[in-house]
Amino acid sequence: MCIHQLNLLAASNSLPITNFLGKQHPIEAHHLSSICDIMEKAMVNGDTCIIRCILVVFQVVFKFFFSPQTERNRDIVRRSGLLLWQLLMAPRDQICSEIQKEVCLAISSGLNILYPGEAEINNLLKLVLTEGERNSGLSQLRDVILTNLAEQLQNNRFGSEDDDHYRLNDELLHYILKIVVRESCVLITKCQTVSKDDFQRLLSTVPAASSCLRYLMAVQNHLLSNTILIKPDENDDSDSSLQGETLKVQELKTSILSLATQILTGCDEVLEMLQQVTTALINSDISDREQRLKGLEQITKATMLGHLLPVLLTSLMHPNLQTLTMADALMPQLVQLVLYTSQTALLLKTQSPVFSELNSSPSGASEQKGKLLPDERMLEEKEEPGFLTGLKIPAPWAAGKTVETVHPVRDNYKFKETVHIPGARCLYLRFDNRCSSQYDYDKLVIYAGPNTNSRKVAEYGGNTLGYGSRSVLGTGWPKDLVKVEGDTVTFSFEMRSGREHNTPDKAMWGFACTVRAQESSEDVSGGLPFLVDLALGLSVLACSMLRILYNGPEITKDEETCQELLRSKLLQRCQWQVEANGVISPALTPSPSPLPLTIDEDREFTYPSDVLVPPVGHYFDLPRIRLPPGIMIKLREISGRARPQFRPSIK
Repeated sequence: MCIHQLNLLAASNSLPITNFLGKQHPIEAHHLSSICDIMEKAMVNGDTCIIRCILVVFQVVFKFFFSPQTERNRDIVRRSGLLLWQLLMAPRDQICSEIQKEVCLAISSGLNILYPGEAEINNLLKLVLTEGERNSGLSQLRDVILTNLAEQLQNNRFGSEDDDHYRLNDELLHYILKIVVRESCVLITKCQTVSKDDFQRLLSTVPAASSCLRYLMAVQNHLLSNTILIKPDENDDSDSSLQGETLKVQELKTSILSLATQILTGCDEVLEMLQQVTTALINSDISDREQRLKGLEQITKATMLGHLLPVLLTSLMHPNLQTLTMADALMPQLVQLVLYTSQTALLLKTQSPVFSELNSSPSGASEQKGKLLPDERMLEEKEEPGFLTGLKIPAPWAAGKTVETVHPVRDNYKFKETVHIPGARCLYLRFDNRCSSQYDYDKLVIYAGPNTNSRKVAEYGGNTLGYGSRSVLGTGWPKDLVKVEGDTVTFSFEMRSGREHNTPDKAMWGFACTVRAQESSEDVSGGLPFLVDLALGLSVLACSMLRILYNGPEITKDEETCQELLRSKLLQRCQWQVEANGVISPALTPSPSPLPLTIDEDREFTYPSDVLVPPVGHYFDLPRIRLPPGIMIKLREISGRARPQFRPSIK
């Protein structure tokens, strides 16, 4: 199978053989016809070895050496396609799995040749997506095509020429999403239905994403990454370029909104199934109930809840996607997902040993109620704080921050770094037991503050290995925790001496120190349970979207420009009318209203509601508004009219 190895090597774009094969002349039609003749004869004789070889030849020919430009070539292509489909749809007892796999690879390699039009490819994909569950050959072909499309999509930028080819239309995406939802529900259901041994084998195979799930992951990552990372062309600042980038961003956001809506809808269905399975396991009498409940979280991570939802939630928090349109469309689904995840996390937590200890009575009655109906358990939920009870929330500084020099330090080496942990009352430093420097004046100085002007806490230097100064500063490098008051500490190290020829690396190792905001070094960085983490993430996103809905549309540039006019009491007291199209404009005809003849500018005044729409046929004078002297002076300056002067008459 040397040609098979050649095909695998040619699949890599980084190898020279790929460029070599790509520059070869296309194969002639009669050569491909001869290949088809050999295939037909091998199929009649049942020669599996020759069939496999010809299938690999098809893969190479379709990928590099054939271009169906003439009618004769198209006839040969149709003949090749019929032969491949005969092998693909053959009964399982007449074709081995290896040949079926090679057939799928050949069709996938020649997808654009066997199906030159977009409509033909869409019809093929619709066939394999809808009938794949009933036929193993179509199912395998679906997996191969979607895997190849996912790999190609990850290497293409949004809006490129090949983007539309690799990113399928909404109808096909809907079919793929239905398959992914069904696969996720089946996987979760197995936690309840399979035997004990099969459940252990199931745990050892996850999280393995199916081809449909991998393609959805590729589409989601493709859209989200381009939305977050898209940048305009710096070399082209023309209006057409800016307009093109704006249209591209809008198209991206529209695609993301459509995909996010479908994914959240699918996750809603999967979470509903998860809640049902969790309740059924809690109420069951199987011997390994606790093991299955523990493994349920691992199984859940292998579904679309683990592969799609966390990435989507994180990306939707990006400012580019925090829009009013997105919030208005996704808010109902987010609320429903928050309810499902929090309720299911609560159900799982009630079965954990930690929760049992927290709820055990003083008299020793620690037995939990064995079987509860879902409604009864939801009522019991009100009796305790919630699904976060008893859980240790990981802090960003739980694992500590490590500060260290290069190892070993070199001549004239200087090091300075500041660690700040917001909210910490004090910091605890733990030094590595290998800390050392050549002389005691090659030292580390620690300051309790943001710079070297802060209060000095301690200084360490030297070594006890018998090199350099053969001594250390004070009591030497600390073996216990060093406490620094405050939330900030600064490290300053300087290598002042030159390295001597007999000084080994271990005597010039430098230092390494871990800074924590807590005295104990217990491991609290393991993270939250998956469903709890998912519920918190959904809650944060829902609150963010709710804030956007509360704030409403952003202030436009025109509104910012007219802020002074909008705040003007003079304009606020003008009479306005509502036109037929809903636009409010100044009333051309004065309306009757019980207004005083003079309105002071310095006094607050509110118009009655009946003066918004003026009646027809009545004419009244507008009330006189007394303006402050400062405004009157400015108006006279602008108009050029001086204040009238009254001269006394001379008799």
